[in-house]
Amino acid sequence: VEAPAVAAAPSVDAPLPPSQSASSPSITVDGPVQPDASDQPRSRVLPRVPDIMPDETALPDAPSLDDSPGAPVGNGAEVAPDRDERRIRGRRLPLTAIFVVATLLAAAGIGLYFAKQTGVFKTAAELDTGPPEPTPTLDSEDSSQPGDTGSPQKPGEADQSKNWINVFSPADPTHVSTPSDAGADVMKDDTGQFLRIRSGASGSAIAFDVGQGVLEKLVGKHAMFDIVARSEEGKETQISVDCNFGDLGDCGRKRYAVGHERNEYLFDVQFPDKHPGAAGTIAINSDIDQKGKSVDIYEIRVSIAQ
Repeated sequence: VEAPAVAAAPSVDAPLPPSQSASSPSITVDGPVQPDASDQPRSRVLPRVPDIMPDETALPDAPSLDDSPGAPVGNGAEVAPDRDERRIRGRRLPLTAIFVVATLLAAAGIGLYFAKQTGVFKTAAELDTGPPEPTPTLDSEDSSQPGDTGSPQKPGEADQSKNWINVFSPADPTHVSTPSDAGADVMKDDTGQFLRIRSGASGSAIAFDVGQGVLEKLVGKHAMFDIVARSEEGKETQISVDCNFGDLGDCGRKRYAVGHERNEYLFDVQFPDKHPGAAGTIAINSDIDQKGKSVDIYEIRVSIAQ
């Protein structure tokens, strides 16, 4: 806004000395100068600038200013407050921050996926996917196929607290049956008395009687048999054991590797709950390879498993 032009002040004569005093001329002050039409405001709203803005009394024809919202200005137009919601919203996240957050989330997701695939969160039970191990049982086999070699026990390893029932003792060899090509002799050394048996070339076995009275005690019970034996010195052998308990069934075929050290060879039988019709037998082949090796039998006994 251009400042209004001010008329030049009239010249005033300097005062004369008293001797030259004359009547003072009259001074006339012109009224306020009206602004030209070209000085009218061009905008609808005039800013207030205290340094250059004339007072309303100096410019009586100037439009009045109204600061209230919606008040008319200049040519009668109204200025309404800005209602654009997009301008009121807060600042948007920069594109770099959004990219960093998305990258971190993707990396975390990929890490969790691979951790799950590799089984990091799985328990030990879930990681063990192999087939369940079979319950260990005593070595047994049928009459048509040979079985695996059993593991003997050391003397005294059998539970001595059990009530053992004697099946065979070398002191009474009359309850032993030997085929024609087999042999059985009672012998004794520093380890005690024993019966040395030797199967024939035909592979026939030596039978030990199991009395009917013994079987009657085992009816309906789970019985544990124990054969105390060793091989001839310097001649380790493999023996087979078969049982025939008449109406009470059998024990299957057992096979053991026998060394010269005295050991205990165990096997168990579940007897049915029925009366035995007769006595039974336990047949032992001293050498399943049919090489004429012998076995020393110290004792055969049985107990009822708890």
